[in-house]
Amino acid sequence: MAILPILEAPDPRLRTISSPVEAIDDDLQRLIDDMFETMYDAPGIGLAAIQVGVPKRVLVIDLQEPESDEEGAPPVKKPMVFINPEILDGSEDLSVYNEGCLSVPDQFAEVERPASIRASWMDRDGRIHEERLEGLLATCLQHEMDHLQGVLFIDHLSRLKRDMLMKKLTKARKAA
Repeated sequence: MAILPILEAPDPRLRTISSPVEAIDDDLQRLIDDMFETMYDAPGIGLAAIQVGVPKRVLVIDLQEPESDEEGAPPVKKPMVFINPEILDGSEDLSVYNEGCLSVPDQFAEVERPASIRASWMDRDGRIHEERLEGLLATCLQHEMDHLQGVLFIDHLSRLKRDMLMKKLTKARKAA
């Protein structure tokens, strides 16, 4: 496994529309493993293949829920793989999350999305799933699926907020 470089805004490759996965082969399995290692190292809870420069419709998510209420207890990893995911419908009820993105490092903003969605996808073994997802998982899947269409979370903000956030990102890079 390898930690892959994560593309950062305004890299134009992040605006690429990803192609469907045609076959679940050894190369795809290696990419998925590398994506998990990259995401955990960053650290993050979701990563789309395009964020590591691969324009394929595959993403990984791990919300890493705490194992217990004990202080300092390691989180339990719950890795999920989504290949060729689709949102079949979204609720009329909306929720707002303070989103961040590994491709827009250290910048956060409130984004409004459907509170629940019905989605379908294949897992890394080629099994097809169709489920209603809610809460953070629904938000995270929508966020990562936006990447597959060349959309960043900042595109959901007003132009003023987006410009301010990008200026903060540029300033932070110069200071580093």
